[in-house]
Amino acid sequence: MAKSGVVEGDPPTVATAKATELKRELQRLVKAILSEDDINVDAIDKTHQTLFALKDLKHNKRSSSFNTPDEFRCSLSKELMRDPVIVATGQTYDRPFIQKWLKAGNRTCPRTQQVLSHTILTPNHLIREMISQWCKVNGIQMPDHSVQYLSDEGLTEADRDLFFSLLEKMSSSTLSDQKVAARELRLLTKKMPSFRALFGESADAIPQLVRPLSRSNSNVLHPNLQEDIITTLLNLSIHDNNKKLVAETPKVIPLLVDALRSGTIETRSNAAAALFTLSALDSNKELIGKSGALKPLIELLDEGNPVAMKDVASALFSLCIIHDNKARAVRDGAVRAILKKIMSNVHVDELLAILAMLSNNQKAIEEMGDLGAVPCLLNIIRETSCARSRENCIAILYTICYCDRTKWKTIRDEEKTYGTISQLAHNGTARAKRKANGILDRLNRAVNLTHTA
Repeated sequence: MAKSGVVEGDPPTVATAKATELKRELQRLVKAILSEDDINVDAIDKTHQTLFALKDLKHNKRSSSFNTPDEFRCSLSKELMRDPVIVATGQTYDRPFIQKWLKAGNRTCPRTQQVLSHTILTPNHLIREMISQWCKVNGIQMPDHSVQYLSDEGLTEADRDLFFSLLEKMSSSTLSDQKVAARELRLLTKKMPSFRALFGESADAIPQLVRPLSRSNSNVLHPNLQEDIITTLLNLSIHDNNKKLVAETPKVIPLLVDALRSGTIETRSNAAAALFTLSALDSNKELIGKSGALKPLIELLDEGNPVAMKDVASALFSLCIIHDNKARAVRDGAVRAILKKIMSNVHVDELLAILAMLSNNQKAIEEMGDLGAVPCLLNIIRETSCARSRENCIAILYTICYCDRTKWKTIRDEEKTYGTISQLAHNGTARAKRKANGILDRLNRAVNLTHTA
């Protein structure tokens, strides 16, 4: 018996145009794969997705010739659901479309507009079974759930099953299971951004990941296991939507702080890098500062291992943007450690930026004066070709000049001998010129007052 009625969907001309566009894209990708000597993994993944999109187009075209029940259609796509999932409000959507909605930064239910208490997506097995039965009755091919199509994020159901099985292994009492799972999660979260996003869909995912570290004594913890877990946290923190979640998960920040002090140098460096990426949020800067992370960061900087220096400097710079962390860093010995490295000509440009940031702290200025910062900074201005470093040097000297009159003689002698400040007042950056002229003005007024007296 013929069936009548048409549901909402793309007109034939639009569907044909989509198919043509997908075929052209497929031709372009295949050509790119064949023309390169090396294996283009990105092009292969996109080819895979394009093939599935063509298959989906044929499926949607066929199902649109039937009166699809409203409860089987996703309200976002207006199409028959392939992988129905339930959100926090109890509404059901097709997984790739609700994922796309959440990935765009939305945190409300599209249908009810209620704020979602969490973003965990629960499979709706009942609706899926009902859709499967309806497809059989109407002669529509419904793909096996285990052979799932790729979502917009490039994940299959097999990927999700792998994800949850690896997390289960992290809770295993067997060290070998934990090590295998941790290494796999490290590689997957590095290679696939979509795997990083998966951690945001499950409230227990991050606690399960760090469980081996939480229940182990650092003296007996396997160094490779610790390194893989810390590096996985670093990979997760790169994903913008994960930054708040990772930082606010209990034990994560303390575990990163512990990792700064123990483990392989790779572990310590990656812990610093994770704190740097997490500190992109101001709320996380405060959280990390209160955790006591600045002292071990400064200690790692003082050790001077070249593997960790850049990550440590980046973390310190980002954290010290907020006032309270500047005070903490000065209290924990940042000025001495930074000046020591600058005087040894190590990462001078990066460390000068941190020192300039700390220079509005009175205790930091006093410490710089006591540690011989003034002649060191003047020497850098003379010798470096980096405009930003010269600017940071003169900014620090400007503050010292206004706060510590005992250093005027050193600066005045430098100006008489080399004309260092005057030269910068003429050929520095706009900010450097202002600071240099401010120092010269201060010195000239001091000389005039002396003559008048």
